[in-house]
Amino acid sequence: MVLVTGAAGFVGSVVVGRLVERGVRVRVLVHRVGVGVLGVEEVWGDLAGGSLRGLCEGVGAVLHLASRIVGTSGELRAVNVEGTRALLVEARRAGVGRFVQLGTAAVYGDGVHRGVVEGEVVERPGSVTSGTRLVGERLVLAAGGTVVRPYLVFGRGDRWVVPGLVRLLGRLPLWVEGGRARVSMISVDALAGALVELAVRREVMGGVLHAGHPEPVSGRELVETVAGGLGLSLPVGEVDLAGAVELLGGSGGIDPVLVRGVRLLAVDHWYDSGRLWAGLAASPGPRFAEAFGACVPWYRETVLG
Repeated sequence: MVLVTGAAGFVGSVVVGRLVERGVRVRVLVHRVGVGVLGVEEVWGDLAGGSLRGLCEGVGAVLHLASRIVGTSGELRAVNVEGTRALLVEARRAGVGRFVQLGTAAVYGDGVHRGVVEGEVVERPGSVTSGTRLVGERLVLAAGGTVVRPYLVFGRGDRWVVPGLVRLLGRLPLWVEGGRARVSMISVDALAGALVELAVRREVMGGVLHAGHPEPVSGRELVETVAGGLGLSLPVGEVDLAGAVELLGGSGGIDPVLVRGVRLLAVDHWYDSGRLWAGLAASPGPRFAEAFGACVPWYRETVLG
């Protein structure tokens, strides 16, 4: 049996479906919304408080996909740190064989990252969210678990990456640094395939694993693909990063989501995921332009509709 936290979320809902398709027994920890999947055992609880006693009984693997992204520092720490700690304690008590956490490459911060392999750079989280997630990741690693770090995840259910880019293009219809910067991206389907295999395979792949398509995506390709799929106008003219921030209102008053989008188009953030794909039968799937085409109807309905 595999226990999944965050099962109702963007990645978790796809993971649960994949596990069920493989005939794996699934138990999910649900907080506000159940998954409603036939044959899936739902246990109601809260990582931010309350007892998790018995949650991991009979479980062979934990896929810890839950995290808190917004909230006060106390709320973020309650889920990302203390919730992870409590889950690890219960997993250890129940004798769970493997523990896989969905982390984030955002813990590396805003420096220039080109083809970074695991362990090559020091994590320098630039927000309370990333900071608390990093603390949680380190707890998992110290316990002998596996942390999977994607950077940008897209596909059906995405409420951050493509919607944020569309919002940015509406505010700043210019090429930032010529769109030359490259970023790591992965479809939610490919990420779910990797997570499921890590949970059910015999051999344990411990430590940090980067999860992205082997080919990074340039800012220009990202914008052209999204704009083409959603029928948006392409940027006209260019601006550097400092100029972009200034046009958006300056660093003091700019929306942090827009700052992330600007940096996405201006600074390299791509990470080598060769270790992950070399060790799995799962595939990273097609390149971004092709994979995005499959989810254009969903984005049209939810982002534009």
